[in-house]
Amino acid sequence: MNESAAPTSSALKGFARFSLYVRKVAASIGAVIEGFYLVYFYRLYKNPNNPANTRYVQYFCRKLCKVFNIDVQVHGDIPRHPALWVSNHISWLDVAVLGSGARVFFLAKAEIEKWPLIGKLAKGGGTLFIKRGSGDSIKIKEQITDFLKQDSPVLFFPEATTTDGSKIKKVHGRLLGAAIDAQRPVQICLICYVNKHGELDMVAPYIGDISFAQHVQNVLEMPKVTAHLMALPAIDSAGHTVDSLTHEVQQKMTEGLAQLQAKVLHAATS
Repeated sequence: MNESAAPTSSALKGFARFSLYVRKVAASIGAVIEGFYLVYFYRLYKNPNNPANTRYVQYFCRKLCKVFNIDVQVHGDIPRHPALWVSNHISWLDVAVLGSGARVFFLAKAEIEKWPLIGKLAKGGGTLFIKRGSGDSIKIKEQITDFLKQDSPVLFFPEATTTDGSKIKKVHGRLLGAAIDAQRPVQICLICYVNKHGELDMVAPYIGDISFAQHVQNVLEMPKVTAHLMALPAIDSAGHTVDSLTHEVQQKMTEGLAQLQAKVLHAATS
């Protein structure tokens, strides 16, 4: 009796997992459709970088977090002052997590603009696309400077690559010069993904040789993850050079991440 029941139980569990996966896929498609509705109903594409549009970006990002089973917990207050935002970079999920807590526009690789559906949605929502290559960083810095002068908050990932979330890699600070030129502060926001066991989650990080499609599937199948979000006091860019500002951002991000991890990992395991 037990032997015949075991395969049935296993089959039911497999069906339940498959059913959950299908529901999440359907929910993600629904979220994308709703995103297009926001872009075209409110005509965000007419002036995609209007600071007022960030509320729609925030709404869409919160919907995505629900689809991907991510519970965002904000520690302290997330400011709304015009600033150049920076964050540690762990996954493509960071955009949804950061966007759910902060009203900002994002920098993205130029290739994303050509992605089916997502590219058009990102462009309509105000994403600033950047090209990699010689001389492009100067043009990008000038674009960001113009954005900041118009009080459009822009966020980029100064590590320039994703990590497992355990530490901060080298900060590449050339784009921080935009804050100096625009006379705007630098706002650091840090992310820490924690699984149900109170440990750093290892499904959310988009690292290694895994394909994007496979990682999306892994994320859709993962149990609930808590993304802890914490903003640090803004750094005044006045009187800074690019080098000195880069050094301070590196130091503050490193210290801030250690502080956040000590807080949330201890709280999760206690």
